[in-house]
Amino acid sequence: MIPGVDEQQTEYLFSYGTLQSEAVQLSTFGRKLEGRPDALPSYSLVMIEIEDQDFVVASGTAHHRNLRFTGHRSDIVEGTVLSLTAAELRLSDSYEPTGYERIQVQLRSGSTAWVYINSNSR
Repeated sequence: MIPGVDEQQTEYLFSYGTLQSEAVQLSTFGRKLEGRPDALPSYSLVMIEIEDQDFVVASGTAHHRNLRFTGHRSDIVEGTVLSLTAAELRLSDSYEPTGYERIQVQLRSGSTAWVYINSNSR
């Protein structure tokens, strides 16, 4: 628990990969999350190899999609905006592999959401 943070505050997380999976949501959060389609402009998808073996086991594969900032509004990554609590957002931090960081982005809808990106592809 973090002092001054409402654990039940609603947060939004843009997922373009494994966190969209019901099985991953159930194992990470203990429930299926509510979500809606949206997209992230100015980014493209690239494939990277994950070396974090715990994550490979949890996700089922060593190769994952990752975001790369292009700066071109015509580049768009489709995904899902998930609604979760501040406490669950921290659980998602634990789920992501080593080398990923959570940043805030503005989506095509105008909404602001968190997203995970590999630190090496910024």
